[in-house]
Amino acid sequence: MRNYLGLARHRLLIITLLPALLLSVGTCGLRAIEGWPWFDALYMTVITLTTIGFGEVHPLSTGGRAFTMVLALGGVFSIFYSTAEVIRAYATGELKQLWERRRMSKQLDALNNHVIVCGFGRVGRLVANEFFHAGVPFVVIDRDENELRDLGDMGVALVGDATSDETLKHAGITRARAFVAALSSDADNLFITMSARLLNEKIPIVARADEETAARKLERAGANKVVLPYHLGGTRVAQAVLRPAVLDFIEVATRRGHLELQIEELILREGSALANKSIEETHLHDELGIIVVVVKKRDGQTLYNPRRDVRLIPGDTLVMLGPREKLDRAES
Repeated sequence: MRNYLGLARHRLLIITLLPALLLSVGTCGLRAIEGWPWFDALYMTVITLTTIGFGEVHPLSTGGRAFTMVLALGGVFSIFYSTAEVIRAYATGELKQLWERRRMSKQLDALNNHVIVCGFGRVGRLVANEFFHAGVPFVVIDRDENELRDLGDMGVALVGDATSDETLKHAGITRARAFVAALSSDADNLFITMSARLLNEKIPIVARADEETAARKLERAGANKVVLPYHLGGTRVAQAVLRPAVLDFIEVATRRGHLELQIEELILREGSALANKSIEETHLHDELGIIVVVVKKRDGQTLYNPRRDVRLIPGDTLVMLGPREKLDRAES
């Protein structure tokens, strides 16, 4: 597809440059053969190429007439060729594809702090849908253009091979906030995880795996988190039998549309209103009714059900439980 569109772009470029080339050749030729002023030579070239037939500006020599005949034939040929190419490009959809590709390139260049999702299969579609409803900008890379049509306006669709470094760079791998490897093949996910890590050492990478052996390889290749969909699904089925109330609570707290109670995480930045205070001093529970469930310290230590005197510093991550409206106000 990329080569096809490249050829189409070259053909349209020729159509654009051909008239300019003929004008230059005709003007310079008449100037050299007849010795006319530049403007007279240009005027004669224009009326010759457009076959208007206003007549000669100055009397032409035999050489000038021969040159003018060749120029006129070139003008007629260029008009027919250009017209035929424009009609063909419109009929075959090349113009539309070039326009869509140009629009997509502008969208990609404008993206920053976005998420790159590789693969638009069953898992990739669910991931994209979650990002769309969360208001997170994202790019989906897939080889199948027909599959990507289902993406619509939810995100930016990039037709290409996710295992190619060029494609990942085009998707803005150096400006992205996170990378998701959701292809159906563990081998492909392993390869693109390694590529993404080499292109951006700091980007968080989440990868999908079908086998536990592949999960270990993905972690060694640079994935920060590996998700096994079948293993996760099986675990939830078992929990629905063994601990149904616990599972119901987790589903309610993580459901996007449930406003009364949700679980959210918050990374404390420099200048945050919660930074450099103890949990008690933040008044999260007393004023907002928010429960701090977990504090993941900047040094990697994880505190479950932390004490109220635990001091929060920039770089810490809080996992909080509370109403959606209050969670949104937590750092304000």
